[in-house]
Amino acid sequence: MDWERIIIHGMGILYVIVIAVTIFRILLENRNPVRTLAWLLVLLLLPVVGLLLYIYFGMNYRKVKMFSMKGLGDVKWLQYMSEDQKQRVQKAEFLKKEDMEAVRRLMLLLLNNSKALLSRYNSVEILNNGEETFRAIFKSIEIAKKYIHVEYYIIDDGELGRRLKELLIAKAKEGVEVRVIYDDVGSWKLPQSYIHEMRAVGIQVYPFLPVRFPLFTNKVNYRNHRKIVVVDGETGFIGGLNFADRYLNGLPGIGIWRDTHLKVRGEVVTSLQTVFLFDWYFVRQEVLLNKTEYLPDKKVDGNVVIQTVASGPDSDWTSIQQAYFTLINMARKYVFISTPYFMPGETTINSLKTAAMSGVDVRIMIPYKSDSPLTSWCTRSYVEELLEAGVRVFQYRKGFNHSKLIIVDGLVSTVGTANMDMRSFEQNFEINLILYDRNVSRKLATFFLEDLQQSTEIHLSDWKFRPKRDRIRESLARLFAPLL
Repeated sequence: MDWERIIIHGMGILYVIVIAVTIFRILLENRNPVRTLAWLLVLLLLPVVGLLLYIYFGMNYRKVKMFSMKGLGDVKWLQYMSEDQKQRVQKAEFLKKEDMEAVRRLMLLLLNNSKALLSRYNSVEILNNGEETFRAIFKSIEIAKKYIHVEYYIIDDGELGRRLKELLIAKAKEGVEVRVIYDDVGSWKLPQSYIHEMRAVGIQVYPFLPVRFPLFTNKVNYRNHRKIVVVDGETGFIGGLNFADRYLNGLPGIGIWRDTHLKVRGEVVTSLQTVFLFDWYFVRQEVLLNKTEYLPDKKVDGNVVIQTVASGPDSDWTSIQQAYFTLINMARKYVFISTPYFMPGETTINSLKTAAMSGVDVRIMIPYKSDSPLTSWCTRSYVEELLEAGVRVFQYRKGFNHSKLIIVDGLVSTVGTANMDMRSFEQNFEINLILYDRNVSRKLATFFLEDLQQSTEIHLSDWKFRPKRDRIRESLARLFAPLL
């Protein structure tokens, strides 16, 4: 009995020491005081459980460099290219004009915070739904001659996923190199038989950050949310659609799935390829960035200037969050935002409210029905303060709008994988394209306004009198915003 008491007493002392060290660590991180206090209360009021929650969801792995550019470090040529482009942006005469100053600042910001390379000779095709997107992707894969690179958050073994598998297997049998990265949590339903069939014909397919017991720790919270397809270094795809049937057929009880994807050609494809190859090194420890066949200098007749920005816990800065913040602040006429999940944090909220109160036409489109009730209630918790500041908020009613885009003044726009929430900003591996092109931005604005015709505007006078039970649900859901 004495030994049992000694062991229990010793474990208690050890736990107190661990909690004390953890609290000290949190204090030294100098986070937002509200978040710091929240984690301190969780640790003190929920013994053991609180510590586990902090390990899974609370640790700031950007500061502790858990991923450290996912093991590859800064590639010298990438460093050289970004430095060279910074000099060019600084010297470019057309960017020194008054109406282009904000654009120049955004370009420099992204070159500094994430080495987000600029490309000039590009063409862009906007794909507005699953049917357009998957038809274009499959067509490009069918004519591949050298290699196909696929990186996705979700690949399901449904009709769409099986079609992808069969097509990739057919191309592999023709001698085309095929590499696939899938997120282990996002694609948790994917059966091993699916993987084995592809590997049997030489396809290299691997999970990103596999979660396995007993290593089920912080990995579960850091997911690869990117959606990238690169074919022969000539054609690339990026956007919000995953390879699951709901992205093509919609959801029962909710309706069609509205999404935005881009097909790109030109120099920007090399930038997408670079992000894929960084991730490939992480999952396979195979360096392909030094092989010119994977980084071709492909130019097309188009003249769309694009900057490719990737972010994640391997980044020194929350680069996409900073890009969104800068885009909102540079608006002089309007800023249109479509996002399925809106949990942006105080900095972004304040920038939206400031823009609206400064006379900018700020419009945000969120879904009326969502695939995630908890995130939907959390999103709704922000609506009232936005309306009070003059931000116009719309709920898309023709199905579920999953598009992730921002358009500013018909001048600059962004499309990609990042939602306007803290998970996308801080925890997920994401990728967006910043499009410095009036024609593309105005087309996106036209599609946005068409979607508004399928939406209803929320008015403050009505919203204030919504049921009290809705307010309670919203407030409770908002407590989980950092985890959603």
